[in-house]
Amino acid sequence: MQRFNLQTHYASVQPLLALNQQIHEAGRLEPALIELVLMRVSQINGCAYCLDMHSKDARAAGETEQRLYVLPAWRETRLFNERERIALHWAEELTELASPEALPDALYQQAREHFEEAELVDLTLLVVAINGWNRINIAARTIGGYYKPARKG
Repeated sequence: MQRFNLQTHYASVQPLLALNQQIHEAGRLEPALIELVLMRVSQINGCAYCLDMHSKDARAAGETEQRLYVLPAWRETRLFNERERIALHWAEELTELASPEALPDALYQQAREHFEEAELVDLTLLVVAINGWNRINIAARTIGGYYKPARKG
């Protein structure tokens, strides 16, 4: 059962909506990469609503079923390019924060080889935002399964 309706508190979530919009409008991260990161973090956090939303948005944007199916095991496949792999690793480390040393310097160096500084900042903010959305939707017990992606074009 849903605890509270986020649409009733639309003004309260405006900062997160603005952050999402800023990241997308900056255009520094590929839409497919954004959706993969949003999906992977939502998988880690177990947010059904966000998984429903981002799996549908990813497919609407042209993502393949196969890549979505194997996303939890991205390290064990060659379906993701190096930039995507580093972004997924970065997202997992920031989400799990197992220790103060969670983001090792070696990962940062790899990330800097594939991401300009502004891109890496956007990627980090994307992870921050989806972790926030996951926690809000889990707290609200927002029901997954009913999201409809916006029509493109």
